Amino acid sequence: MNMATLFPDGWTQFLAGGLIMGTGVSLLFVMAGIIGGMSSVFTTTLSYVTRAPHFQQQKFVNARSWRLVLAAGLIAGAFAWRIWAAPADGIVTTVPWWRLLAGGVCIGYGARRAGGCTSGHGICGLASLQLPSLIAVLTFLATAMLIAQVAARMLAR
Repeated sequence: MNMATLFPDGWTQFLAGGLIMGTGVSLLFVMAGIIGGMSSVFTTTLSYVTRAPHFQQQKFVNARSWRLVLAAGLIAGAFAWRIWAAPADGIVTTVPWWRLLAGGVCIGYGARRAGGCTSGHGICGLASLQLPSLIAVLTFLATAMLIAQVAARMLAR
């Protein structure tokens, strides 16, 4: 298998994205001592609107400002890409909305159970040589490969 087969649209955008993400989380850690990740954005956002004790824990309340800024940057980046770099006809998926929703729920649940998401464990956790992050990333990858194989076989029938 060659690079053109693996990356039919090229690989440089993936390298650039990885370098930008790595630089961003490195700066966040070096300048503020904060380990970045997206899985707690939802929880910290809920700390604004609910008084339930779980959402009012100090770790959520203290982190909500920078996490909301991180989420806003992610959304702004997606809009910037759409304006300046996305294909003119947009991106279209044939995946039904309910499958996208089910996938999002599964990913969100898994991220919470794993104590973090792929960005938190994969970028920040591995960079700081955390064994739990290595285990989480290996689990994410193995599960994704397994599900992709099962789905491909089911759709091929």
